[in-house]
Amino acid sequence: MKEDPAAAPAAPVVVRLFLVDDHPLVRDGLRARLGAMPGLEIVGEAGSGAEALALIGPAQPHLVLMDVGMKDMNGIELAALLLQQQPQHQQPAPHIVMLSMYDNPEYVQKALQVGARGYVLKDAPAAEIVAAIEAVSAGGTFLSPAVSKKLFRNQTPRPLLTPRESEILSALGRGESSKQIARDLGLSVRTVEAHRQSIKRRLGIEGQAELIKYAVEHAREFGGQG
Repeated sequence: MKEDPAAAPAAPVVVRLFLVDDHPLVRDGLRARLGAMPGLEIVGEAGSGAEALALIGPAQPHLVLMDVGMKDMNGIELAALLLQQQPQHQQPAPHIVMLSMYDNPEYVQKALQVGARGYVLKDAPAAEIVAAIEAVSAGGTFLSPAVSKKLFRNQTPRPLLTPRESEILSALGRGESSKQIARDLGLSVRTVEAHRQSIKRRLGIEGQAELIKYAVEHAREFGGQG
């Protein structure tokens, strides 16, 4: 009797990671910490923005862990260039996690605006970097707690949202993907996406990065909902 191919276990998903930092010792440390992680493959690294632009496309990573403060080009500029150029390639755009010494809210906001999905401080525990990779690879977002605290200090008046929209915005601020939110709230992914569009209309927000930025900045306002 032939085995049903549909019954065969799915192959484990391997996240392809690319490292960008202009300090070789930092790259060595990241490679040593992350290279042994199950389900993670380091497919390349670069020591400058120019080198990263040349190598990331051919390497086809799922995720890029990128330094903010590089000499030839800062990581925010590099992230913007990578995501702008990506439509020229066949593979989907990689998710970007910024790795920085700076917890300045302006840097964080700019990183989110250009499309980064995570922002981790270099002096954070290694577990935070791992958590960021896992969250962003699953379609969510991640900010170091120290970064989140600074972002929460300047809050604007809360807009009028429905209780369900408040729940979803709160979940987005915690870094959850639409699939995770749908599972937790007992909704379809399509319904969650419809709510996300409604939230953007109510807030006057156009892009995905702006929505995530707002959710992160105002997470505490909606954290008690649901």
